Amino acid sequence: MSTVTIYHNPQCGTSRNTLALIRNAGIEPQVIHYVETPPTRDQLAQLVAACGVSVREVLRSKGEVYDGLKLDDVKWTDGELLDFMVAHPILINRPIVVTSMGTRLCRPSELVLDILPQAQQNAFSKEDGEVVIDEKGRRLV
Repeated sequence: MSTVTIYHNPQCGTSRNTLALIRNAGIEPQVIHYVETPPTRDQLAQLVAACGVSVREVLRSKGEVYDGLKLDDVKWTDGELLDFMVAHPILINRPIVVTSMGTRLCRPSELVLDILPQAQQNAFSKEDGEVVIDEKGRRLV
């Protein structure tokens, strides 16, 4: 079985739904609570590159820290934004999932389905009730 890693924040509904979808595939992932155990700057840069997105897309643009640091200002370089995310891990958008099939920022949570090495085993609904997997294990969204 291949290893699946999720950079997870249990306070985030999208992150909880993503973790539940991974487990619904019969996979027990390595769970990294990145707010408590943040990646290094190099690890974060590698995750961003592997996701194929910009640093700004991995920057969480909500909350007091983002607003207080005025991170919406375009003057910040990618390197500076990475530094801010390492210093304030709550600024890392989540969840990021790493599998043998790829690395994704899973927003929305069902994006994880594209990189899971195993199929869904049961029906699945998100916390808000949205049905994602039917009773035959088929993806609906």
